[in-house]
Amino acid sequence: MAAALQGILNCYKPVGWTSRDVVNRVYRQLKPAKVGHAGTLDPLAEGVLVVPVGPAARLVPYLHLYSKSYRVRFQLGSSSASGDLETPLVAACQPPVPSLQGLVDAAASLTGTIEQIPPAHSAVKIAGQPAYKAARKEQAVVMRPRQVVVEQFTIAAYEYPFVDAQITCGSGTYIRSLGIDLAARLGTTAVMTHLIRTAVGPFGVEQAVAIDGDPAELRQQLVAALRPLVDGVGMLGRFDLEESEVEEVIHGRSIRDGWQPPEASPGGEWAGIDRQGTLRAILIAREGSWGPKRVFPAESESPKG
Repeated sequence: MAAALQGILNCYKPVGWTSRDVVNRVYRQLKPAKVGHAGTLDPLAEGVLVVPVGPAARLVPYLHLYSKSYRVRFQLGSSSASGDLETPLVAACQPPVPSLQGLVDAAASLTGTIEQIPPAHSAVKIAGQPAYKAARKEQAVVMRPRQVVVEQFTIAAYEYPFVDAQITCGSGTYIRSLGIDLAARLGTTAVMTHLIRTAVGPFGVEQAVAIDGDPAELRQQLVAALRPLVDGVGMLGRFDLEESEVEEVIHGRSIRDGWQPPEASPGGEWAGIDRQGTLRAILIAREGSWGPKRVFPAESESPKG
């Protein structure tokens, strides 16, 4: 019997595809392996979409912790209900023409931990339903501000009305809202006209696999591109497991009474790595010792906890 597929794919989502379209294409090639994705891209956007396969699907919460990088173009002096080209553009009446320095300063003011109002045309849930469903019916939608982290917002090029920028941010940040806020600081409006996600943590656009090519060759390309599960937990501290400890954690048992980690790790969780560099468990403190929160056994192992 062939070994079950597992790993993390760095896929390139084309313009016009939904994130679900990508997942469906991958699943048809790799079924019956479970396939998901981490970090939705709108149909008008393109670029890196991280697709976990098999047991890697349990790493989605950790993949969301990676920073995401984008190249984006905004058009000043215009607006739209969706903040992008999904809905008709509305030209502002005699809008001001910002200076390059004004744009640089405004972008700098939008870095760090900021409050952002998500667009009404988004997947944010309102009363259990995605906001865009109500917005597309022209129903009133009240979006609550929330905190997001913008690590970098750099103006890369400017020729009015177009502004090209490079942005690195945390999960949940809406790039088109950043463009709207950027313009508002300068007394004008903006829409996002192009967006490409260039990286999610260690998954860069240069290595992304095109999924819209020849279906006859796609399965082989996807299997060859599978990356190890450990690439999905690079933000966690590393917990090096001895061979005897692997057996214990795989079966749900605790190890290392009294062991104190040398540094903090996000959420107090640690990536349990065996001597071959393979992710075997996510470990957490458990009554003075360390036990598994999630385990990733080899095919020949059968966990009991």
